[in-house]
Amino acid sequence: MALQWFPGHMHKALKEIKESVSNVDILIEVLDARIPYSSENPEIAKIRGETPCLKILNKFDLADPDLTAQWQAYLESERGVTTITTTSDNPAASRQIMSMVREICASKEASAKSINAMITGIPNVGKSTLINILAERVIAKTGNEPAVTKSQQRINLGSGIVLFDTPGVLWPKLENPNSIYRLAASGAVKNTAMEFDDVGFYAADYLIKAYPGLMQERFKLDEIPPTEMEFLEAAAKKRGAIMSGGKVNLHKICEILLTELQAGKLGRITLETPEMIAAEKIEMEKVAAKKAADKAKRKERFKQGSATPDKKDRKEQREQKRQEQSQRMKKRR
Repeated sequence: MALQWFPGHMHKALKEIKESVSNVDILIEVLDARIPYSSENPEIAKIRGETPCLKILNKFDLADPDLTAQWQAYLESERGVTTITTTSDNPAASRQIMSMVREICASKEASAKSINAMITGIPNVGKSTLINILAERVIAKTGNEPAVTKSQQRINLGSGIVLFDTPGVLWPKLENPNSIYRLAASGAVKNTAMEFDDVGFYAADYLIKAYPGLMQERFKLDEIPPTEMEFLEAAAKKRGAIMSGGKVNLHKICEILLTELQAGKLGRITLETPEMIAAEKIEMEKVAAKKAADKAKRKERFKQGSATPDKKDRKEQREQKRQEQSQRMKKRR
């Protein structure tokens, strides 16, 4: 699935982050608890170096709590990473972030200087709402659409902590094709940038396997069909997503499924597990290795050029024909 993925202002924002990261004491990365891996910006891991990182699994109330615990253990296995779960409707829990920042930066807090923290996150992950809770006033503009924040801003949170807010930043290239679907399904990209049918089929296939009970209850089905197509057809009949002539309106039912998934109406759902990602990484390594091998072969063929057997033979044949033609012309003279 193709997406309009990396707008110009995000390129600028990522450049600013790279330039500023050496001046901050801690990086705060806001993740979507439903897709911790797919919402984690790989560029941040590359540029943070030794800077400690607090990863916030936001929208915890929408995610599968058991899988969230697994993801926290997985993420904290990386050196210098600490995690916490938050929700937009629990300000008290979100304010624990301040004490965690002070704890992580204890040596800096002992000095007279402020703790400089930089907060990042993909679009529509709830970063702006979180900032407003931390600042205890409306600082950042919020909205249900991705990419609301457009430029970096400096916010004094008080108590010796200065926060540098950055726009919702994506990254230039998505290596994992499954992540594209999960980001779209969770609402991290604008609806206008995705194909509802394509994403809906992907989500349906996962949901009927991972959460059959929730899907059966939500769509009032007697049983869960074995395939995503059959599930969508059955769900469409229950929701009235039918066109004239009795034909199922697949676009409409996919839109309903994704809208309810994003709103948490299907139940507490996580769209990926550490085990899934481990398997997908292996597959990505195989694909990358094949691409590298194919590229090496093309490069080698290019280097050989006319020295390849077929081209060399054809060149010799052409040269021989020219010589024979030249000899015939000489004889005629």
